[in-house]
Amino acid sequence: MKEKILVVDDEQDIVNLIVYHLEKDGYKTITASEGEKALSLTSTERPELIILDLMLPGMNGLEVCKRLKADEELSGTAIIMLTAKGEEEDITHGLKLGADDYVTKPFSPKELVARVHSVLRRTKNFSAKKETIEIGDLKINLDKYEVKIKTDVIPLTLTEFKLLWQLASKPGRVFTRDQLINAVSGIETIVIDRTIDVHIASLRKKLKSFKNRIVTIRGIGYKFLEPEEC
Repeated sequence: MKEKILVVDDEQDIVNLIVYHLEKDGYKTITASEGEKALSLTSTERPELIILDLMLPGMNGLEVCKRLKADEELSGTAIIMLTAKGEEEDITHGLKLGADDYVTKPFSPKELVARVHSVLRRTKNFSAKKETIEIGDLKINLDKYEVKIKTDVIPLTLTEFKLLWQLASKPGRVFTRDQLINAVSGIETIVIDRTIDVHIASLRKKLKSFKNRIVTIRGIGYKFLEPEEC
């Protein structure tokens, strides 16, 4: 039996569809139709991942996400949000609160299961901080602040290095512009929303054959593609 997943949605047909495909793939599932119940089940059942609809009766999905991430014992639970198309503001807010990914309705069950695989895999792979990331011929060394493609050292600014590290450390995860700004800003670095795109453009240019691994998520931010997405 694979990991335990909590499915939270007030539309029973959608719950049944998701549960069918997850259990077909070997996952154990539990369900909830309300935010309060989702919080209670997360505390007692400790699922590895929650598929969380944002439009719930009573406590909405964003509030559930906020409360989970504020709880020290439950904050490590992975979350995939289910949203209606066009809810860019809610998606951005959810990602800022700590959600790992999102899927818009209507969705493909196969795509959702693939997203589940992806989020659970990277949650395991990066539970401990790595000092070096290797993705094919691309090597990112945190100790040396050095990036290589094969044997060639790629000259990056400190801001560009921090951006690449943040994105490549969790391939497949969508980062909002605000999250990337927070990740790279410091005493020696001042980055604002309108310049983050300029830094990304410069980083892509320097990454040569890997430039297409950094993709723009319109209206939200950026992500670094996983190998199977290329």
